[in-house]
Amino acid sequence: MSPTHATIDRPAAAAPVHPLGRRARTLLVSVCGPYARDDEHGSRALNPMELYHNQVTRVQGPFSLRMFHRSWGLMLIQANLSAPCVVLDFPTWERFEEEIRDNEYDVVGISSIVLNQHKVREMCAMIRRHLPNATIVIGGHIANVPDLADRVDADHVVRGDGVAWFRRFLDDQVGQPLSHPLITSGFGTRCMGVDAQGKPEDTAATVIPSVGCPLGCNFCSTSAMFGGKGRYVNFYESGDELFQIMDQLADRMGVRSFFVMDENFLLHRPRALRLLELMERHGKPWAFYVFSSANALRKYTADELVRIGVSWVWMGLEGEESSYKKLSGVDTFDLVRNLQGHGIRVLGSSIIGLEEHTPENIDRAIEHSARHRTDFHQFMLYTPIPGTPLHAELAAAGRMLTDEEIDPADVHGQAHFNYRHSSLPPGCEGELMIRAFTRDFEENGPSVMRIAETTLAGWRRHHDHPDARVRDRVEWESRSLRTQYPAMVAAARRYFRDRPALRDKMDRLLKELTREFGWKARLAAALGGRYLEWSSRREARRLASGWTYEPPTFYEVNDAAAALPRRHPFARCQSVRSEVTDDGLCDPTVAAVAEDAHTA
Repeated sequence: MSPTHATIDRPAAAAPVHPLGRRARTLLVSVCGPYARDDEHGSRALNPMELYHNQVTRVQGPFSLRMFHRSWGLMLIQANLSAPCVVLDFPTWERFEEEIRDNEYDVVGISSIVLNQHKVREMCAMIRRHLPNATIVIGGHIANVPDLADRVDADHVVRGDGVAWFRRFLDDQVGQPLSHPLITSGFGTRCMGVDAQGKPEDTAATVIPSVGCPLGCNFCSTSAMFGGKGRYVNFYESGDELFQIMDQLADRMGVRSFFVMDENFLLHRPRALRLLELMERHGKPWAFYVFSSANALRKYTADELVRIGVSWVWMGLEGEESSYKKLSGVDTFDLVRNLQGHGIRVLGSSIIGLEEHTPENIDRAIEHSARHRTDFHQFMLYTPIPGTPLHAELAAAGRMLTDEEIDPADVHGQAHFNYRHSSLPPGCEGELMIRAFTRDFEENGPSVMRIAETTLAGWRRHHDHPDARVRDRVEWESRSLRTQYPAMVAAARRYFRDRPALRDKMDRLLKELTREFGWKARLAAALGGRYLEWSSRREARRLASGWTYEPPTFYEVNDAAAALPRRHPFARCQSVRSEVTDDGLCDPTVAAVAEDAHTA
């Protein structure tokens, strides 16, 4: 089918139905790697498949937090289909071509973000060569590109809820309750040159209560993807439903913490308080890592947040003079200090290149961000993504750059504006980003050390809390303060011995830890500190030589797909067979073994 004939669909509209219905063999795939290098396919070294290292701890060298996250949307779609469905996550080009060359598929769905247009176009061309009769479906943030149907050879471009669309398209489980997949929030965790993946209970489970965003900031591509400001899809309307799913995830996965993939989870206060009520009734000491706006956080007392188990919050600070309503009337400095004082770690997010930023005031704006002393700080360029009100406004003003002026692969928010800024000269933005990350690092030190400081504050304040659940959670979250963090802080103190400000900060923190936890902390600092200093310097040398990290490839099949013959079974990794159980979870019945990671 010619790309000019592709349809652009939203789940709310009348969806087409595939002729084979639920018998259609479906492949769901993320864009091909490698990801952390510059190549002809559109990969960029500045845009690795590592959220934290990419946008948060970018200049922190061996102290940068390294980890990968699965393509949760693909997993969610597969969990809600009974049709034969395979997920191929993080494939290499060779692995992707092998899959579509050696196996028959009726439908191939590709998930992507906007900047991977080159990859999606090449993947579509490859599918047409090997599977000329397959229906190609494109989804994810890339679907916001208004003329995507003219850019890639696809049959359908789906904006919004992919679960609902695929259910209608395959006439499969339409109207049935959502089945939630078992998702580990992150994998391949590494810091200071050491793999940090621990026991199952040390990693959070991802839970997805909703998609979309009720606030709808003008630059938000997530809001745009689900219909704009105020539009979102709640998968779990009530605290009762959410509690049931979390309880099942905790039992099946052996976890006690949850990464809540919801753009503004705490904004739904009745649901959150009902969840708290049920947690108290059943004695659940769960911890939550959430996204929240400042004005949503202000609806709760500190005691409510502590009792709910909010342990980590990602909050938009945007900028000193930004006019977003979610920050209206909020003293963000006071809010951050209050949260940290209760042991709640804060990831602040700031924008470089707001309309009011000029060469004269940009350093003041950067300093304003750094003075928040958040545990992590994300910096992103003010970037108008297709489909957002900001993009429409700047396009109408004739300020957007063409693809000839900037390659879509370079619009990743870390080095280049994709429009003409009213005050900042072209080409300065990459240096401004480095300046922002560096200032935050120099002012506040490595993020992993800031976490230790906040966790220690929470321990001191709440280890004798009257609620046994809170005591249990605080004890569990603080267990690393006795050995792991003293070793890390001691290593950082030695690593930064030539940088007095950072060295003195580490020295003060180490003294607090050893004063609080005694001989165990001192022994860990003395022995573990030397090893971690050595591993950190080794990691720094690796990174300086060009070492990069790539995620492994995951191949997962549901029961219907497992029953189908494969021409040439892929022997280098085991599949995960998944079945939807009576309690609404998609449960893997075979342990996942991914392909070897591809590292440079």
